[in-house]
Amino acid sequence: MKSSSWFLGIDLGTGSCKTVAVDEDGTVLGFGVGEYSGAEAQDRWQEQDPRDLLKAAVASVRRAVERAGASPAGCGGMSIGGALHSVMAVDGHGDPLTGVITWADGRAVEQARTVADTLTGKNLYRETGCPAHGMYPLYKVMWLRENRPEVFQHARRYVSAKEYVGFRLTGTWQVDYSLAAGSGFLNTDTLQWSDLALDLAGVRKDQLSPLAAPVALLGKLQAEVAAQMGIPVNTPVAMGSSDAVNSSIGAGAVDPTQATLMVGTSGALRVVSPRPVLDPKARSWCYAIDERHWLVGGAINNGGVALSWLRDCLNQAHAGQPLTFEDVLALASRAPAGSRGLVCLPFFAGERSPNWNLNARAALFGMSLEHELRHVARALLEGIGFRFKSLLQVLSEIGLDVKQIVASGGFTKSEVWLQVMADVLGRDLNVTAWGETSALAAAFWAALAAGRAGSMEEIRKWVHHSYACRPVPENTAVYERVYPVYTKLYQAAAGSFDDIARLRNDLAIATDEGGKRNGT
Repeated sequence: MKSSSWFLGIDLGTGSCKTVAVDEDGTVLGFGVGEYSGAEAQDRWQEQDPRDLLKAAVASVRRAVERAGASPAGCGGMSIGGALHSVMAVDGHGDPLTGVITWADGRAVEQARTVADTLTGKNLYRETGCPAHGMYPLYKVMWLRENRPEVFQHARRYVSAKEYVGFRLTGTWQVDYSLAAGSGFLNTDTLQWSDLALDLAGVRKDQLSPLAAPVALLGKLQAEVAAQMGIPVNTPVAMGSSDAVNSSIGAGAVDPTQATLMVGTSGALRVVSPRPVLDPKARSWCYAIDERHWLVGGAINNGGVALSWLRDCLNQAHAGQPLTFEDVLALASRAPAGSRGLVCLPFFAGERSPNWNLNARAALFGMSLEHELRHVARALLEGIGFRFKSLLQVLSEIGLDVKQIVASGGFTKSEVWLQVMADVLGRDLNVTAWGETSALAAAFWAALAAGRAGSMEEIRKWVHHSYACRPVPENTAVYERVYPVYTKLYQAAAGSFDDIARLRNDLAIATDEGGKRNGT
């Protein structure tokens, strides 16, 4: 090892938990993954068992420590990065009253709708930086109050998945500014809980965790969990930040002229800004990181999940070896830019930025007899790219001049997906040498809290870019022609999204009633 201390960064994501062990120079010593059993899905509901998340966190740390081969006594600390927008109710003992309601859960769409386009909604956005959308815990708590009154009455606290895991590791309830900002309850200017949001949800301040900066100490590791992880008891646990913040910082994009483009299951385009930046049209969000930095950007629901849909559909009719992501991407690589006039609106899981419509649904437009699966696969990638093009335009309109884009997330492993994204945006995409940027930044917060770094900007010393994917001018020219068509198609379809949602709901009710009559 190059130094006497090493640090752990835990990325408590939506799909799995990943942990990296690094030395004081940011050199990766070991990496571990802990899998979840998966979210319980029921119509629009998406809940996870918090105990599964805790087990996965412990397992991922143990594996990273084992693979690092470093002396456990040298562990200088850890921090946890948590997925934004999750919430769960717990009782006075910290035991769950609900599952972890994830960002993808859509049950609170009506609660958000009642606030959108009202004076309250506008004031909330100005205070919290969060547009009125059902993904935010604020509206999920409102849903619990209206639909699960027994839970609402007995809830001692409302916490994120990260807060729950942190409590089980240290015995302390605290929340960092970024996780708090992503709940819809934080005043992004004062860094205090918003009285307006609390009143709207009917929640007391003491039902939310105390607020803390990312370099603050959450607590020290308790004996039982320390033994399971294979590191010393009383190891310092720094607050850290959200996975979204960590994704940007871990990519080295800490300057306001840099953006991080992340595509995993979902996706986001984010900028670290030295000031809060809001959009008069509320198309973007603004989350506090610490007293001097804010994360500004937009997120989409449909990244890898859109490709998963196509892969699963194909596998239902495929008798041989199941097709993989790579197979679907290989199909896309065999189609030309523009997919021969096939355009995809990729709203399989609704929409977040910039139009915030959970009822938005996917469409393929321009299909003809000459189109093949390869065109469908490429049109999906291009449709996702067009979502990011619209977000880049929003950032430009609100005064953020993005000159450099750093790519992160699972899509960086695919040459064709990277190339499509670079071509659609007409920008170079810089790819980091270490792909797990969220886990890396989580480890950096621990090092920063331990005094082994002087500022957040010093993460640049840890980050190395392996190469840049440059746009192909001929392809970019094609997408400049397709994008206005895509925009018109969205505008034409937008008025039908709510109609489709009502129709889907009515048909589901009719199916359920028919099944009951038939005894099924």
